[in-house]
Amino acid sequence: MIEHVRPGVSARNARVVLFDFDGTLSLIRAGWTDVMIPMMVEILLDLKTGEREEDLRELVTEFVGRLTGKQTIYQMIELARQVELRGGKPLDPLQYKYRYLELLHARIAHRLEELRKGQVPPEKYLVPGARPLLEALKERGLKMYLASGTDQQYMREEADLLDVSRYFDGGVYGALDDYKSFSKKILIQKIIASAECDGPNFLGFGDGYVEIENVKEVGGVAVGVATDEPECRVVNEWKRKRLTSVGADFIIPNYECHQELMNVLFC
Repeated sequence: MIEHVRPGVSARNARVVLFDFDGTLSLIRAGWTDVMIPMMVEILLDLKTGEREEDLRELVTEFVGRLTGKQTIYQMIELARQVELRGGKPLDPLQYKYRYLELLHARIAHRLEELRKGQVPPEKYLVPGARPLLEALKERGLKMYLASGTDQQYMREEADLLDVSRYFDGGVYGALDDYKSFSKKILIQKIIASAECDGPNFLGFGDGYVEIENVKEVGGVAVGVATDEPECRVVNEWKRKRLTSVGADFIIPNYECHQELMNVLFC
């Protein structure tokens, strides 16, 4: 289940672990692209440029995927740019973001409700094997951080509902409306600047292009979690290709291999 993209790589010197949230740990927002992409395609179609719907869908799918892992606002900034390129007058990217969040929350409301009422165990919306891995990393004494492109107010509640916040003694961080004040890259730089660790002491887990790239930029070890949501039983090839292209050292479909993964990482 573990693909060794770069054999011999080890995280034995790791002192800090950075996890992405959506798709890497949480499945609460599984299917979010099925909300964002159609919304954006519809906005571009309304400009009546004569472009085919299939071509616009391909365009939108590319930039949504490329920007996954960054704050949601960056995808909306690109949408606004595409509207302007076609002679339209775009809304403020924040307005596009609020429209998207309204549609997404309607889709996932029942998931949040059943978690709030305790009708289902948190594991229903966790990537399989996530909790045993978090506990093993915690037991090893690593300082753990959780960072997401999802708005902080939402992701913090969702992390609490999934009962994972308690593992992240370094903090739980999400996107802010002042999007330039936070990113995973900024967080990594702050940790290094605080002399908590050097780049090679970093271990990162993510299902998006951005967090893997950020960890590799400082010389850390990156595990690409190529989850095929929502079942997360096999590797999603599209994710795998993107994660390996920016330097993922390992590829896994889920954490059911957590014991083997710990051995491989820290042998």
